[in-house]
Amino acid sequence: MSTRSTRTSPVASHCDELLDALGAFSDSAYITERWGERLAAVLGGGGRLLAAGNGGSAAQAQHLTAELVGRYLDDRPAFSAIALHADTSSTTAIANDYGVDEVFARQVRAHGRPGDVLMLLSTSGASANLLSAAHTGRAAGLRVWTLTGPAPNPLLAGSDEALCVSAASAATIQELHLVAVHMVCAAFDAALEREGS
Repeated sequence: MSTRSTRTSPVASHCDELLDALGAFSDSAYITERWGERLAAVLGGGGRLLAAGNGGSAAQAQHLTAELVGRYLDDRPAFSAIALHADTSSTTAIANDYGVDEVFARQVRAHGRPGDVLMLLSTSGASANLLSAAHTGRAAGLRVWTLTGPAPNPLLAGSDEALCVSAASAATIQELHLVAVHMVCAAFDAALEREGS
C-alpha cells in the first residue's frame, strides 16, 4: 500500500500538491465568509456582482454568477450577477474596437455602479485586461475583490481585498478558487437566512 510520501505518479503528485495548498488556503479562507456576508448585503439591497477571468478562471467566475442567479443549495430569490466574459458579442466587439486590455473595463463602465462588487479571478494575478478592470472598478466606486495565485502580484495591489492561493500549478490554484467560490456562496446563503429570520 502506497503512502503519501512515496507516491510519484503525476496523478498522486497532483493530489499531494492540492492537499498541501489546501492547508495553507484554510488559514485565509475566513475572507470568503466576509465576502459572502458583504455580497448578501449588496445584492440584497439591489446591487450587483460583476465577475471576470480568463480561460479556466473565466469558468470559475461564471460558476459563481450561476450560483447567485440560480441557487447554491436551497431555493431562494435570484440575484444580479453578471459574468463579463460570457457576452461574446460585447467582448469580441470591444476587443476589436478598443483592444483586449479594455474587454472587461468597458463592461465595468457600462454595468457597474458605486457600491457594486467586482470579483476578478486570475491564476497569475498579472492579466492586463483584469488589471484594467480593477482600476476602472475602483475609480467607479465598486468594491474590487480578487482571487489570485501566489502573492505578491499586480492584481493584489489593484484590489480592495484579495485571497491569494499559494500553489505551484495553475490547476491547483483554480481548484482552490472553486472551493473559495463555494465558500462565498455558502456564506452568502447563510447571511440571507439570518436576515430573513
